[in-house]
Amino acid sequence: MHIALLTHYYPPEVGAPQRRWNAFARRFRASGHRLTVIAPPPHYPVGTFEAADAAHRAGARTVGEWGERIARVRFREHGPGLPGRVADQTVTAADTLATGLRLFTRPGHRPDVVVATAPGLPTIPAGMALGAALCRPTVVEMRDAWPDLIAPSGMFGPDDGRHPLTRQVARRAHEVVTHLQRSTAAVVTTTESFAGVLRERGVERTHVIRNGSSVHLLPVLEPPPLDRPGLRVLYLGTIGRSQGLATAVVAAALARDRGLGVTLRLVGSGADDAALRDLAARLGAPVEFVGRVPHSGVGEHYAWADTALVTLRDWAPFDWTVPSKLYEILAVRRHVSAAVRGETATVVEAARGGDVVPPESPNDLVDLWRGLAADRRRLDPGHEARAWVVRNADDDLLAARYLDVLHGVVGR
Repeated sequence: MHIALLTHYYPPEVGAPQRRWNAFARRFRASGHRLTVIAPPPHYPVGTFEAADAAHRAGARTVGEWGERIARVRFREHGPGLPGRVADQTVTAADTLATGLRLFTRPGHRPDVVVATAPGLPTIPAGMALGAALCRPTVVEMRDAWPDLIAPSGMFGPDDGRHPLTRQVARRAHEVVTHLQRSTAAVVTTTESFAGVLRERGVERTHVIRNGSSVHLLPVLEPPPLDRPGLRVLYLGTIGRSQGLATAVVAAALARDRGLGVTLRLVGSGADDAALRDLAARLGAPVEFVGRVPHSGVGEHYAWADTALVTLRDWAPFDWTVPSKLYEILAVRRHVSAAVRGETATVVEAARGGDVVPPESPNDLVDLWRGLAADRRRLDPGHEARAWVVRNADDDLLAARYLDVLHGVVGR
């Protein structure tokens, strides 16, 4: 097949969607398929162009690490605010459609299938318009629980949603996204629970391709030492509104006040970084801010940690969301402190990978950490967690399933 991928996030950027599609690109190409990627220049998460190489600038046409062809399109620089990111995604989607029409209408260049992955949400209509213009099927990938996250995310206004215009815009956006999902050749989700929600809404051609990890490339860490005092808690990933990391900062401060020697290390960056630094300073919380590190550098942080924190806000759509970093934590044999509910909690419990507490509850986190520090044998999840990832979320398995979905769409 010739597969066209439309995405707002692609290497050399570092992040969950970038790793997902880097893994799939490698395996799609190894299976003999052509892959053409249309994406903006690297500008995540800060919103400005970060790559020194001119080959990544808008308008560039290059060949990627695995032989995929990459066309870079325009984007809009932005700050940490949500309106700026939405404007950026809209600009990119418009140029993605225009670029796709120029690239794929030439003889011998038309793809067999178009894959549009969200977020950003504007990529979906761009992908469907391109597929329609080329008379080719479009597969929409929903990496998060859209359109349900529109209201709690505050995309079109304050979180409380009390303004009539805000409610109207959010409701209309919900209707449009659901209509597009019903109209596409197939929808790919990353969780079973969200796939079930979409099927109940009439999105019948829905498939589950989890986020995952290349398990064979990940080390198996030794359990933390039983005689180490206190507790080392690691958070590694995006530091944004969805994660609700203020709860963890408050919990670290409460733990200190109650005589528990907890150190919370935050590795990553995002829109909430400055606010969390300010909160930690005001509370005198024992929090280390490391910033972003390349994926090759995360191993030393896993080795440092006693337990790894996985956290989401207490928003209903997050019942259908599983943070991609969870699979890596399970695979490297680190205990998970999960402040979540829904499918993420189910995965942690099914893999026997750690402990689950309610989201956005600092006292519950403190109680969990006190129990782990008192009985450090609980910090060793054993080998079952890694085995669960091999069975359910290994990149080789996921790529093969994705290709089966695409073959089925093209065959129809």
